[in-house]
Amino acid sequence: MASIIKTPSGTWKAIIRKHGFPTTIKTFRTKRDADDWARSTEDDMVRGLYIRRQSAERLTMAKALERYASEVTPTKKHYTQLGERSHIAALKDFFGAYSMSAVAPDLVAKFRDKRLADGKAANTVRLDLALLGHLYTVAMREWGIGLVYNPVRLVRKPSPGAARDRRLNDGEEARLLAAVAAHSNPMLKWIVALAIETGMRRSEITSLKLEHVDMERRIARLVDTKNGEPRTVPLSRRATEVMRESIANPARPSDTRLIFFGEPGRDGQRRPWQYDRVWRQILAKEGFENFHFHDLRHEAVSRFVERGFSDQEVSAISGHKSMQMLKRYTHLRTEDLVAKLDRL
Repeated sequence: MASIIKTPSGTWKAIIRKHGFPTTIKTFRTKRDADDWARSTEDDMVRGLYIRRQSAERLTMAKALERYASEVTPTKKHYTQLGERSHIAALKDFFGAYSMSAVAPDLVAKFRDKRLADGKAANTVRLDLALLGHLYTVAMREWGIGLVYNPVRLVRKPSPGAARDRRLNDGEEARLLAAVAAHSNPMLKWIVALAIETGMRRSEITSLKLEHVDMERRIARLVDTKNGEPRTVPLSRRATEVMRESIANPARPSDTRLIFFGEPGRDGQRRPWQYDRVWRQILAKEGFENFHFHDLRHEAVSRFVERGFSDQEVSAISGHKSMQMLKRYTHLRTEDLVAKLDRL
């Protein structure tokens, strides 16, 4: 039976001591509220439905997101870690003052709608919600936070929308290659050229090490891919030439095996070169609109299809695990299809 005690301040404290459960204490303004809570909690204990909610009520979302950033984010791939910073910042700004137990589906829906109203892309908001949902999953399963349910699972996600089909228009490739070639660091032009020639993701390119490339066989072995499965990418003549120049880079220091290396971090370790800022500056200067680095992968895969590669061959090069996903990147120019029809 619970003990109901009146405190010196005039509130009522309910104390439950039950064998097999930790001592549970909660304070209320009225004795009736304390009685009702104690009775309900004891019933949950008897029926095996009891969840210790104090930790969820005390833990703010700001603290939870900070813990997630320090414990969970570092276990993910490098570029995922970089992307999560902005998502965590947005979640912290909106939910920071709430406790984890106070976040309900309607509040999550308000966050979703606000982000969309602020002009954020649907996929950005989907990633916001994915991180928030994973935070609740980790808190419930690994941190011992007493929560009844994951509020994100009850909220409708924004539609992903149409797949991007941005490709290099007439003259854009020459302008882009000239612009990156003019940059003081030659690694930028090599990275861009490899993206167009091979369809590799930027993280796959920048994580390449000397031992991953076989120049005689003209292949690059990718060990750090988005889906976690290693694959081997064949190198075209142009890609082989670019790779040879990259490996022969006279500026490479002796303390790294990375082909595209950055400056040492605070821990003295060199990591892949982060060229995002330079890339954005070049795009802005050259007047490229609605163009992302990932669009170079789209361009490369589309060209493979246009050259007559089968879906299986393209998938082996690009690493797409399903034909449905591959279709999102194989945007064929209508005029090319017309020309092909004329040859029949």
